[in-house]
Amino acid sequence: MLKLFTSPVQVNNAIKVGESTPLLIAGPCVIESLELCREVASTMKSISQKLGYNYIFKASFDKANRTAGGSFRGDGIADGLRILQQIKDEFNVAVLTDIHLPEQAAIAAGVVDMLQIPAFLCRQTDLLLAAGKTGVAVNVKKGQFMAPEDMAYAVEKVTSTGNNKVMLTERGASFGYHNLVVDMRSLPIMRQFAPVIFDVTHSVQMPGGAGGKSGGKREFAPYLAKAAAAVGVDGFFIETHPNPEVALSDGPNMVPLSEMEALLSKLLAIRNIV
Repeated sequence: MLKLFTSPVQVNNAIKVGESTPLLIAGPCVIESLELCREVASTMKSISQKLGYNYIFKASFDKANRTAGGSFRGDGIADGLRILQQIKDEFNVAVLTDIHLPEQAAIAAGVVDMLQIPAFLCRQTDLLLAAGKTGVAVNVKKGQFMAPEDMAYAVEKVTSTGNNKVMLTERGASFGYHNLVVDMRSLPIMRQFAPVIFDVTHSVQMPGGAGGKSGGKREFAPYLAKAAAAVGVDGFFIETHPNPEVALSDGPNMVPLSEMEALLSKLLAIRNIV
């Protein structure tokens, strides 16, 4: 039997990860506008309260790992954090954003409740240490190239700063070119080191598979999400948009905002049975 992690992660005064209430991290891939963020935050907060999820609004101020150099990245850290602060204040929700450089950690931590380390950067020691030193909760995405047991070292890097508020997110592993698969064994393996979140939408991404941008197969997202709920996870990461077809980043793998309540209701039912 695996010895699973048992210490909940305290995100803020209202949210613990690793107890009975599941976490939901949801929002658009990138901050496209204040209006979009308002629509998503309002809808997702309402759904989360209705169903019984702890909710964190997610949006990136910069997508520094786009396939092509001319793709939309966001409006930068200053404008992005200003919008995240407004969403946090207006809707009284916790907020999360990605960071890509060590010097961004302390700046972003002045606003957000959780810092996220992108999958491609999960081995970057200086970035993990900088995130840990902020004292803010840190969500580390497992790299597509990483064995789940090796994510123990990412956790150790963060906790070496004295910050024990760290969790891991599964988002699939590279399977040939332009394709990802999810090995469900990774969920309990990583659950030995920290609470585990399942990334519903990036797990169906097709990296670089759409001619200079990433494609995706959103129709498979609910199936993988239900499987992860059955295996047992502490929460779900889901990118959502009112109209994914016109989203400026990751549209092909996003779950439409109108479908979120039905999906989350099913995931909660499965999780409660488990």
